[in-house]
Amino acid sequence: MIAEATSLLAALQFGDGQFPGGAFAFSWGVESLVADGRLARRDWFSFLLGQMEGRWAGFDRPLIAHAHAAARDGAVLAALDDLAEALTLSAAARAGARRAGAALLGTHARLGTEGAAAYRAKVSAGQTPGHLPVVQGLVLAGVGLDRMSALAVSAHSTAQSLGSAAIRLGLISAQDSQSALQALRPHLAMFLAANIPAPDEIGSFAPLADIAMMRHPLQLQQLFAN
Repeated sequence: MIAEATSLLAALQFGDGQFPGGAFAFSWGVESLVADGRLARRDWFSFLLGQMEGRWAGFDRPLIAHAHAAARDGAVLAALDDLAEALTLSAAARAGARRAGAALLGTHARLGTEGAAAYRAKVSAGQTPGHLPVVQGLVLAGVGLDRMSALAVSAHSTAQSLGSAAIRLGLISAQDSQSALQALRPHLAMFLAANIPAPDEIGSFAPLADIAMMRHPLQLQQLFAN
């Protein structure tokens, strides 16, 4: 009972939007879509579901799961990192995933999470990119979460981060964000329960957001890094 409670408390801590993992700096294309008039309040839930299904479920989720299983195998982690780099077509998305991964690694290294400091040293030395999903798998294994809990933390924090960006951009209200998260829950549960694809089956399809991230450097005003 105590072990289960401890795991639940850890999941709540690391899935909290206030956890300093660097997510607040990124909109993952939302800023450009809002600036271009391509995303409205009424579209928010459909957009959020599309991002979680088209990107997180097929890309982040398997990378996190495989990294979680290989948390003590630096060679496998580096191979997953290289795969994430190769499969991320947008330069802005690659840079964002590396920066977010570095921020999360830095926080966990300071917290003393198992494996974080060593992997951070490899990233700093340019030996591996340090993409966010790979880092999430590593550090969430390091704090003792099982695979399902680690995936749930990532799913929640990803959806919450997108909602936070939309709120800061004035697209939706805090109530809108919570309503969307509630409606999203059964979809996330299905994604979490699905089989984990093999590394050579990993992929994503979120062209609207990808193009928006490519266009982000052209925006005259930028609140976010992508």
